[in-house]
Amino acid sequence: MSLHLDTHVVVWLAAGEFRRIPEATRSRLAVEPLRVSPVVKLELAYLREIGRITASPDEILAELGRSIGLATDGTPFIDVVAAALPLDFSRDAFDRLILAHAVATGAPLVTKDERIRAAAPEGTLWE
Repeated sequence: MSLHLDTHVVVWLAAGEFRRIPEATRSRLAVEPLRVSPVVKLELAYLREIGRITASPDEILAELGRSIGLATDGTPFIDVVAAALPLDFSRDAFDRLILAHAVATGAPLVTKDERIRAAAPEGTLWE
């Protein structure tokens, strides 16, 4: 099984802020295949545009690909959108699509976001 990572987890890993992630979750990150939705790349670009991060999405994802094997999942977008339609917990398109991508693949989403975890308690991981 693979784990999908929410954008903030990607940012923390890229910054070396491993301690922000619970120990049990960090242990799983070390042994399971790691994936992100392409929407994470778009959100990273947005975060760079507003000055929250300085590295480009390509730099971040390439470095994490080399260091921890992070890969972008290729599930067809039509399947992701179909999974997103019933997820009405938020109007934030990034959150809905990132969660939907994990749901469409059957993989848990690693996220600290309490709203996402409340919307999909069986489909998220933060322990």
